[in-house]
Amino acid sequence: MAAVLAAALLAAPAAPAGAAAGATAEATGVTATPAVTVPDFWNPRSRGERIEAPQTGRAVRFLTDDEFPPLHFAGPDGNPTGFVVELARAVCEKLTITCTVQARRFDTLLDALDSRQGDVVAAAIPLTATLRQKFLATRPYFRWPARFAARTDKGLPVPSAAALAGRSVGVIAGSAHAAYLKAFFPKAVAKDFTDLAAAEGALKRGEIDYLFADGLNLALYVGGQDAETCCALIGGDYLENRYFGEGIGLITRPEDAALSRALDDALQRVWDDGKYTELYLRFFPVSPF
Repeated sequence: MAAVLAAALLAAPAAPAGAAAGATAEATGVTATPAVTVPDFWNPRSRGERIEAPQTGRAVRFLTDDEFPPLHFAGPDGNPTGFVVELARAVCEKLTITCTVQARRFDTLLDALDSRQGDVVAAAIPLTATLRQKFLATRPYFRWPARFAARTDKGLPVPSAAALAGRSVGVIAGSAHAAYLKAFFPKAVAKDFTDLAAAEGALKRGEIDYLFADGLNLALYVGGQDAETCCALIGGDYLENRYFGEGIGLITRPEDAALSRALDDALQRVWDDGKYTELYLRFFPVSPF
């Protein structure tokens, strides 16, 4: 499944740059909503003097996984690519340092970093207090929004506590999304599913009104072939840390604090010069935000 999705992402045409800022106005004069929303995780007030990467006399070794498109996956030539990987390469270019990218099994990445088999982990490892007890991390460059999806032919209202009252909402049983729905949409009728594929199938068949789940997976679903254009994301994104985590950043060892600061600064500059947006539009034809 990962290989099929990766091939589809690489074959998909890049979204036009205008999609990030807003599409062209309709003939009626009503401004269209952006085709792709690009998230901004950087605070302009945090910008400071440029931080240079420490010079070690060798390439900085990035470690990633190659089975999680669109964030990181194997390209046609077998080399790692994806949004996270290309963002790491853009950061290296900003810092004018030589970098290598090596793919390893996801569950071995932090151990490999700890044992000095690499210098930076660039993968979808959630930032947590437990992780920070042992490693350093940059500010998040990507987060996991929760989103609602609905069939496009039902004319359902944008989700709100009032709008969802009495309406069926699919969730994965025991998930953070199920807990959030119960806390903030108490009058919605939650329908539990054991996995996301089953919930997506129920949404497609019209057996539930909405589906509330991880925005990245929902974006890939509604923009993919399996959905057959049945459904779309509806309403805004939900980013509460308590439920959905802090996101992901570039992870280093504690003794490499200077490198971590340089990576943080470079991520800011990659955003400032538009490279982040360019990469985001390349790998997210349907934005989870």
